[in-house]
Amino acid sequence: MVHPRGTPSTGRHRIEMALRVDKNRRQVTFSKRRSGLFKKCSELALLCGADLAVIVFSEAGNVFALGSPSVDAVLRRYVPLPAAANDAGVDEDDDREALEKMCQAKEATAKQLASEIERMNLIGYKVIEAQGEKRFWWEADVDALGAAELPVFARSLERLRDNLRRHADKLPSGPPPAATAVVAYAGDAASNYLA
Repeated sequence: MVHPRGTPSTGRHRIEMALRVDKNRRQVTFSKRRSGLFKKCSELALLCGADLAVIVFSEAGNVFALGSPSVDAVLRRYVPLPAAANDAGVDEDDDREALEKMCQAKEATAKQLASEIERMNLIGYKVIEAQGEKRFWWEADVDALGAAELPVFARSLERLRDNLRRHADKLPSGPPPAATAVVAYAGDAASNYLA
């Protein structure tokens, strides 16, 4: 690859697999490679439904871990623990039940969100119908709105009022600048325009 100035760039090239001597470069390489490894592992877990656990120890002794569904769950499932550790009250069935409850709660929340979006869309359509031929939504005929739409319409009006107040507070409070008039004289050659 050649830059516009004619100097060659390094571009993408094969990197020699050897220990980095410079400590700063080694740290940068570790950070980049670790994030790439974690990204590939999370993609593998997502695409294939694989259980995985990755634990990386840095040169400084820091621990970085990624697991699907979690590092603890994978280790409990695939690494045999001594009998004393198994009796600690940790159970795979409890984890699975908790995960199922969380999934059910998520689905219930998603259904509730979808119904709320549908309800708000219906209210919006009713406000548009009540607006009729008027130009702005806040000019809608309040008598045409039902009991369900009125509180939402009132909250929308209050939000509009609050936004207008915030905008008005930002405006300068001094008098407006004086307007200058430009007068043209057709017959005066010395000064065609006066300000």
